[in-house]
Amino acid sequence: MKMTIILKLVFLIIMAKNPALANETILKDFEALAKSSDAKFIKFNISAGEKIFRTERIHSKGDKISCMTCHTPDPKKTGLTRANKVIEPIAPVVNPERFTDMIKVNKWFKRNCNDVLERECTIQEKGDFIAYMMSVK
Repeated sequence: MKMTIILKLVFLIIMAKNPALANETILKDFEALAKSSDAKFIKFNISAGEKIFRTERIHSKGDKISCMTCHTPDPKKTGLTRANKVIEPIAPVVNPERFTDMIKVNKWFKRNCNDVLERECTIQEKGDFIAYMMSVK
């Protein structure tokens, strides 16, 4: 029991010092979720993730909106919310803290998917999106 707790603590310390490992861990967690909910799941699709990020939609309020509305077309750049609050870059290559905490990842997907798509994102969409952001160099 104590050894398990110690191993978990060591793992958390390593991940805190290596955000890239945490990014990979989050993506693997989404892969496990995708496999458990869809037996046909093979892998996440970077192109589909980029499409989610770049596609403009007409919101029910009549505005054109996409992820780029706030995050800018370049995921390596700082964005602004509609309330003019700064959003740190979404690409882990320049913001290694992105996609390192599953609670935050789920919180922001829930909020942003509802804002942009007017629905929750699927596990596949979340994984595709993260895979795309991790591919940005």
